[in-house]
Amino acid sequence: MPAGKLYLVSTPIGNLGDITLRALETLKAVDYVASEDTRRTGLLLKHFEIKKPQIAFHEHNEQRVIGRIVRLLHEGKSIAVVTSAGTPSISDPGFVALWEAVTEGIEVTAIPGATALIPALVLSGMPVYSFTFRGFPPHKSGKRRKFLDMDKDSPHTLIYYESPYRLRKFLTEALDVFGNRHGAVCKELTKLYERVTRGRLSQLLDDLPETPKGEYVIVIAGAETE
Repeated sequence: MPAGKLYLVSTPIGNLGDITLRALETLKAVDYVASEDTRRTGLLLKHFEIKKPQIAFHEHNEQRVIGRIVRLLHEGKSIAVVTSAGTPSISDPGFVALWEAVTEGIEVTAIPGATALIPALVLSGMPVYSFTFRGFPPHKSGKRRKFLDMDKDSPHTLIYYESPYRLRKFLTEALDVFGNRHGAVCKELTKLYERVTRGRLSQLLDDLPETPKGEYVIVIAGAETE
């Protein structure tokens, strides 16, 4: 029996209108949907009137579940991998499935679409011709400072994801490491309360609410652009 096919499907990061026609066609056609959050994906599928069995596939169980996914692919089943929002493998589960499928000789394709880092970069006002995406920094202060220090002399625009619970600490340490560079804090992109705040890092810290809420992308100017 010929092997099935694995699809890495990008889904909206907030606004459901950002789903692509190809993503919808793929979700309708596959046999299974491997979901980071089955409840959230269930709402997405229901909104677009798609009924598919889901396989819970997230960072806490992916090593255990990947065997089942590979077996289904070898049985000729097609599977779409989706995360809670955005593009699989970009600071989200997906890489393990991709690597295992490639290793097993199974065909893989990506259905492009929404991801938070690109609109954040474009809206930031920072140079877009050369950038480095760094994802989520380490949670602990010492490791986070070392993580930031690696890019202190980088000429590229820097892009980070950060939790609202650690946003103030992150910006404080970024100010210490990088100096008072230009930056942008992008909140809730594509959603009702989308907001982009631009300015020096010290200004961005001053503009933070006492208790930040939502999802954030931080963009910081590279060393040579200051």
